[in-house]
Amino acid sequence: MENTTNQAAKYAFFYMLSLVALIFMALSTGMIIFQIINKSLIDVLEQFRGRFSPDQLKFAISALIIATPIYFITMRQIYKSLVSGALAKDAGVRRWLTYFILFVSSVVMLGWLIATINSFLDGELTTKFILKSITAIGIAASIFTFYLYDIRREEVKGKKDKTISLYFYGSLAVIIAVFTVSLFFVESPTETRNRKFDNAILNKFSQIDSAISDYYFDNKTMPESLGVLEQEFNYISEEDLVDPATREQFKYQVLEEKKYELCATFRTSSKDDETMRDEYLKERWPHEAGEQCIAQRVIDIAAKEGIRPVPVD
Repeated sequence: MENTTNQAAKYAFFYMLSLVALIFMALSTGMIIFQIINKSLIDVLEQFRGRFSPDQLKFAISALIIATPIYFITMRQIYKSLVSGALAKDAGVRRWLTYFILFVSSVVMLGWLIATINSFLDGELTTKFILKSITAIGIAASIFTFYLYDIRREEVKGKKDKTISLYFYGSLAVIIAVFTVSLFFVESPTETRNRKFDNAILNKFSQIDSAISDYYFDNKTMPESLGVLEQEFNYISEEDLVDPATREQFKYQVLEEKKYELCATFRTSSKDDETMRDEYLKERWPHEAGEQCIAQRVIDIAAKEGIRPVPVD
């Protein structure tokens, strides 16, 4: 009796672990395909929903790398036990947990399809909706038909089922293909780190710009140096005036009565930066890779009314 209980607990662990891995694997595969679609079909009306997200792509790739081997290893253990007879075809743990996996997978995929349809009704491009729907339906159908076929099989002991092998190797081939393609769309860790450095510089530029506007509004003249801002305003510190990587102070020069420029060395071009959510910040501080000086104009009326000044070409 104890041995039977131990076996049931072991296979319950395998089935539950495979369920968790399956959900991560299926959703990650879909997320990667969705992001490839978003990257390939750009809609100018989309701001957040439906736009390409490098962060989601990276998470999906990470989850796929971890979940895929766990799923296939646990399922291999289960089917080896079925073929050898260690796990009976009609065992309660197998039947209950297989249907439970079917239930959870169906709920997750239904939610996914609902979100896809909702995006379409919210104005997403028809082509993107069709491709995403095909992806979601294909993944859901593969999971549902596989487990439904498996639980309805009449013979399992001592028999290697060709259909199960087809599902096994077919799904593995699809996942490997999706993973391989995703590598052409994801940034390298070095590129990501460089963009984060540049975004940090732009955030500091924005703070400096606000301080310069406030200084001009109070004194009717431009500050002589960035150090003056640190002395004048408590929201500006020495840390806000230096490059986060090199620790060198940003170059500042007054060009005209209300015009100035800030200079820094950027590692990437803002034109191709799809990670920045603040479009205003991106448009206000356009830059290429290398040392760049960006000119801005201070307007005291705009500062007084809370309207941010516009960039100067």
